[in-house]
Order: sequence, then C-alpha cells, then structure tokens
Amino acid sequence: MKKLTLPATVPVKELAERLSVSGPELIKYLMGNGVMASLNQSVDFDTAALAADHFGFEAESEEAVAEAAPASTRRRHPLLDQSRADPKSLVARPPVVTVLGHVDHGKTSLLDAIRETAVASGEAGGITQKIGAYQVEKSGRKITFIDTPGHEAFTAMRARGADVTDIAVLVVAADDGVMPQTEEAIQHVRSAEVPIIVALNKIDKDGANPDRILQQLADRGLVSSDYGGDVTVVRTSAKTGEGVTDLLDMILLTADAEVEPKADPKVGAVGTVIESHRDPGRGPVATVLVQNGTLRVGDYIVAGQVYGRIRALLDERGERMQQAAPSTPAVVTGLSGVAEAGDVFQVMANERSARSLAEERGFAAKQQQAQPVRRITLADLASQVAEGSVKSLNVIVKAEANGSLEALRGQIEKIEDPNVKVVIVASGVGPVGEADVNLAAVTDSIVIGFNVRPDDRAKAAADTQGVDVRYYDVIYQIADDIAKAIKGLYEPTFVDVFQGRAEVRQVFTVDGRPAIAGSHVIDGRIPRNSICTVLRDGKQIARSRVAVLKRFKDDVREVARGYDCGITLEDFGDFAVGDVLEAYTVEQQNL
Repeated sequence: MKKLTLPATVPVKELAERLSVSGPELIKYLMGNGVMASLNQSVDFDTAALAADHFGFEAESEEAVAEAAPASTRRRHPLLDQSRADPKSLVARPPVVTVLGHVDHGKTSLLDAIRETAVASGEAGGITQKIGAYQVEKSGRKITFIDTPGHEAFTAMRARGADVTDIAVLVVAADDGVMPQTEEAIQHVRSAEVPIIVALNKIDKDGANPDRILQQLADRGLVSSDYGGDVTVVRTSAKTGEGVTDLLDMILLTADAEVEPKADPKVGAVGTVIESHRDPGRGPVATVLVQNGTLRVGDYIVAGQVYGRIRALLDERGERMQQAAPSTPAVVTGLSGVAEAGDVFQVMANERSARSLAEERGFAAKQQQAQPVRRITLADLASQVAEGSVKSLNVIVKAEANGSLEALRGQIEKIEDPNVKVVIVASGVGPVGEADVNLAAVTDSIVIGFNVRPDDRAKAAADTQGVDVRYYDVIYQIADDIAKAIKGLYEPTFVDVFQGRAEVRQVFTVDGRPAIAGSHVIDGRIPRNSICTVLRDGKQIARSRVAVLKRFKDDVREVARGYDCGITLEDFGDFAVGDVLEAYTVEQQNL
C-alpha cells in the first residue's frame, strides 16, 4: 500500500488531489461516513486517514514523520516526496542533472559535447528536436539532463513546487573565472540542497588558469577535493571533448554515493512539466519528466489546470514510445491546454476525475487572483519569533557596490540571538532582479536592497509571489530593523494612501439617524470602508470610517470621479454644505 503523509488538518480539495480522485468522489465517500464537508472545508487527520485507506493509501501524520526524519529545508511537492514510500517497492532510477553557469562559459557547448559523446540510443547526431530534456548513456547506465535557460528558470520551477534535480553541474570557464552569474548559480543550487559538481571548462584555451579558478571557488565555499574539500572538479573542454567522459563518470559516482535516486515504477506516474507550447498540427504539446511511476499511452493526467488523455509519447528524437519509466523525459500530446513549466502532473483514474480536478484548480486560481497576495514582512516574522515558531531569519542582500555589500554583510552577521539565527541566503551587487525574488519565494527570505531599486520584472514577481522587498539608504537602519524583528519588537509603520475627494452638496437626516452627506466625487474614488477626513475651510474637523456608501438607494463598493453619492460616517454626522471629504486606505509601509 502506498504511503501518504498528511498534516493535522487538510482541506478536502487538497486531500482529493493527493489521493488522485476527484473532489465529488471524495465528498461522496465522506458523506457516506457521516462527514459533511465541502471542498474548501478541512477534515482532521483521523478522517483523512480513513479516506486514504479507502482509496488505497496508508496515511502518516506530518508530526510523526518530522520527528523521525532529519532536518532539511529542501521543499518537495507532496506528490513527489518518496521519503515515506515502501523501500521494497523502490528501484534505482537514472539521476537527473541540471547544468548551470555563466552565459559565456560554454554550458551549451558542453551539453552538445555530452550529447555527441553518449546519446542513450548510441545514435550520435540522431536527435531531431530539442525538447528541453534528454538522456545519455554511460557504462550501460542512463543519465537524464534538464536543459533549462539558466539558474533563474531553475529556481522559478522550484518556486512552483517542482523539484526535479538530483545533481547540479556548475560550468566555470578556466580562462575567465567566477562571474556574477556564477555566484548566483551557486546560491540557487545551494538553496536546492543538491550535490554540486564543477566542470572547469575551456582548459584547452590560452590563458586558462585552473588554480586561480579553484581559489575563487574556495573563496565562495566550494573547496575542491584537490584542496582537501568535498567538491568534485572535473577539467573539461567542450571543443576537444576532453574530460566529458570523466564528467559522466563523476555524475554516476556522485549519484551512487550521495543521492541514490530511486522510484516505484509500478504506480501511476507523477512528474513535472519542463516546457509546453501549442503546435499548429498537434495542439498543446508538453515536455514532461516522469519522476515516479510509469507513464503510458492512454493514461489520463492532470497538470496544473489542464488535463487530457495521452495520445502519444515521444522521445527526444521524435520516436514514439509506449511508456516512460522514472527519470525519462517525454513529449506528450492530448492535453486540453498549454500547461505551465513547473506544473506537477499526475495520472488519474479516469477522465471524469482528471477533468474535475483540473476544473477545481481553475476555480481555486480565480479565487486566489481575486484576493490580495499574502506578503510576509519583518513585522510578521517578529510576531512569529515572539511565538517561538521561527528559528531562522533568511535574507537576500543586494547593494550598489562591493564595498557597501561587504559593510552590509558585516553588520548583519554581527546580529546575534540565542534563539534565532540570521542566514544570508544570497548577496550580490546590482539592482534587485527577478531571480532574487524567485529565490526569496523559495527560501522564505526578505530581500534587502541598499541604494538599489528593482527592475519592472522584479516588481511584478514580488507582487505576484508576496515577497517583501525592502530598500534602505542607511546601513544601521537595516541592522536595527532585523534586530528588532529577531527580538519580536518590530512594529510596522502604517501610512494613509489617498484614494479620492468628494464635496458635500447637501445634508440629509433620516429618522434621527446619523446625517448623510449628499456628495459629488471631484477627484479619484471613494471606497466603502475607507477612512475619511472631514475638511471645513481647509481644516480637519473629523476623521472616521465610511459606514454606508450609496448610489441612489443601492449600497455600492465605491463611487468614481464625476458621480454623486450618499456618505455616512461611523462617528460623525455634523456635516455642512461645502465640506470636503478625503478618503484614504491605511496600508503597511514596507519600504
């Protein structure tokens, strides 16, 4: 029986997803056992465990698992977590490798050299399409490579719940050295908690200085085994092919010694969408990586908000397959729409279950979009520290120059507390970028910028993912805010955000109730539940919340510029014609 780890309480919708059944199916079972719960309601662990047993799972509590398992910050999607699977059902699978590094250090050339050296089928040059993932063979064993555009995409996928990489290969040019993108890649791989192998590339070029590069890597915490450290460094040349075979050998050795990748090929497939697009002739097409189970032609799957029946499975050469085993990349057709990269897919029992789960996710996504993004701030962390639920405070630091960055790191590293540790997850010179925000989302970090600002993509990503990005121009203020948060003393600053202005044109009283200000909106908008200041002859005479906002006889949420309305305040009714009402919303200041 398959094992399933569940929290103390779990929403019915999430439980159905983990059990690979539709919401209505689960609700029907619960009703048959006297439990009346809707999709958005939660059930306790005992109830969820009974449902799990009915649908073929053995449930375990997260608390018991956490006590038995070693501490780790690595995030895994519940469907991808094999830590509690029956060991007897697990067999070895090929390791999955992601290659990262600076854009000019030969990453693409090295990947091409690997393809030409060890294509899984032995047909070098037989690849007819690039699907973002492929397999090679070395010593009779397969290795799967994920060809992502860079470390930003690597972390963006992790931010969506994907966890595909077993080993990361960091490519560094022997004639160039560690560059800013190299440092960022190191930080992103460390956050994923996977083994790192360094490919010291371009060793055949004039000016190559491997010893200098090894020292640069050591300065950043990657100490080569040549220097007594634990990081494997393989010297390669994508141009001549030197070291490529050695690199593949080290990947297999690292997989055996540190990763031991395993999966259960007999269960329904679960995996991750690597990329997806709409083909004019075939419709929606997705490249997927099977991570557990076996995916077969004819299976019904759900990936994010799309579903479908697998019409065809293709390998990287465009050849048809009947099935894809664990760690196998495949192109699939038959989906109802274009899935998003990073979506976790799962095989469902039938089309009804697949369609129902996809529709539930679509409905949930629309509801989430209608709600404000929950932003984690220093104030929130302070309250969690006070409750004892936070043991570390993660920060990502960006500054305008190396000197400022070192000074800022020094100030933060001086902060000490017996109960909470400050962890600098990443740091760098330059503006706050989208990669910084994605990394913060994955690691639950606060982004701190000193004399820098974000680009537009970073702003959008921060708003979407609810990442707190804070900006300072005085270093001691940063240290002071962090110290207060650690001690649970940080108090947020709230500011009035102007929304609109209205002029009182007529005053009404109704059956002795508070007066109604018949007003005309002359600027912006007047939202219901906003705070209004009442100005008379330019002086504030009152401040109160809007209790009632009407257009004619109808209650409305807001009234825009150019329209008339009736306004009633909670604690003020002494209006006069000519009064000006200014509406504000109170928001927490994060900058």
